[in-house]
Amino acid sequence: MPKELLDRTRAGVDALGITALVSIGGDGSLSISQQMHEHGIPIIGVPKTIDNDLEGTLLTFGYDSAVACATDALDRLHTTAESHNRVMVLEVMGRYAGWIALSAGIAGGADVILIPELPFTYDNICAKIREREAGGKHFTIVVVAEGAKEKGGGFVVSSLQESNREARLGGIGNVVAAKIGEHSGKESRCCVLGHLQRGGTPTTFDRVLCSMFGAMAVELIAADDFGKMVAFTGSKIGAVTIAEAVGRLKTVRPDDVMTRTARALGICLGD
Repeated sequence: MPKELLDRTRAGVDALGITALVSIGGDGSLSISQQMHEHGIPIIGVPKTIDNDLEGTLLTFGYDSAVACATDALDRLHTTAESHNRVMVLEVMGRYAGWIALSAGIAGGADVILIPELPFTYDNICAKIREREAGGKHFTIVVVAEGAKEKGGGFVVSSLQESNREARLGGIGNVVAAKIGEHSGKESRCCVLGHLQRGGTPTTFDRVLCSMFGAMAVELIAADDFGKMVAFTGSKIGAVTIAEAVGRLKTVRPDDVMTRTARALGICLGD
């Protein structure tokens, strides 16, 4: 954030008599919040991103609702996949982090989950499909995060990259469905959830989590404890410095409990 803009922001805060700001968002928003804090602006961060990729907090609000949306879609896709003996591919959000795909895939009974952190091969995917065929299961459910990549390949993008912006991802689901059809001979179809994951009715958990985050933010303001981000540690709502939460994304580790759980359930991760 340019110093001139920071100076104007600080002047505006002082002129309006604002005693505290609450910044709600992901890594980008909170990185700017950290700069504002360093410039003397009283600010508290609240983590909100469906990707759940912020360090310092176990969960961000919005994530659970997005996973619920994707899981519901998987439940519905099972009907068509099984009745028509098809491979159904569901593309979900997740540029750099595969938390939505992994969680929804486990919850929704997916057979293959492809995430950005674990580059995949079509040989591994098709081996899983053949395994299911041999066991009398003539359909397969595949969940793929938008940032998933074939080994040795790059992101699949939906449009040319604009200057000063990240490339717009999209289309990996259709690519995967087409390649699976070529390699396996199975009829394969793709469904892209897109922005449906980002709206609608929030889950009960997200409503409660958001309320707890809000209450903790007010407590931090009352204590003049600025430059902090509220955080869910699994056992309590606490706080970390904003600096601890930004600048690096929380991604799925190969040995994470979620990946181990998926493998234990017999889910193919493509790697």
